[in-house]
Amino acid sequence: MELDPFQKDALAEFGNIGAAHAATSLSQMLMSPIEMTVPEVQAVDIANLHNYINNEITAMVVFQIQGEVADGGYVVVSMPRETVIQLTNQMLGTTDADRDINEMDQSAAIEIGNIMISAFLDATAELLGIVMLPSPPALAIDMAHAAFESIVAQVAGDVNDVLIFNTELTSEAPPVYGSIYMLPNAELTQQLFLMLERMMEPLS
Repeated sequence: MELDPFQKDALAEFGNIGAAHAATSLSQMLMSPIEMTVPEVQAVDIANLHNYINNEITAMVVFQIQGEVADGGYVVVSMPRETVIQLTNQMLGTTDADRDINEMDQSAAIEIGNIMISAFLDATAELLGIVMLPSPPALAIDMAHAAFESIVAQVAGDVNDVLIFNTELTSEAPPVYGSIYMLPNAELTQQLFLMLERMMEPLS
């Protein structure tokens, strides 16, 4: 899918509203001021997704999209190892950054994934009038390519395009990065773009 400038603006607006929701909740959890933005949005063909994923060790928190759109596809929060460890350290007030992901990091990744995805899906209800709810999360700690291969295998035939929201999260600590991948089925993709167009009409 090629996004025209109008669609890109609409998705960026949607992403930044979701990010603002997420920042508020993360600030409360981490007990420090957090800002979160979506500086870049991309729409890519699912067959080319591997070109946008590196091979570093990553924590992926995977949710199925439910609500008004039963079996609407999947949404995934992807965080590099360094991001997960830094956020866990912020939560616990610890400083050990040179370690593998442990059980505490896994719990933190699920909690952060829950907050980010709930915020993004709340933004869709607020902006677009469509209620999307996340399923209970599944966590994968793996090289990013390997984790995505199993997700793509599950949605083969139902999902054509992937929306990638690259996020930047800043606080008192150095900025951390992650991505939210939305893999909506064809019907939901059409609904989302129709509603995004309507949302941007007053601005055009």
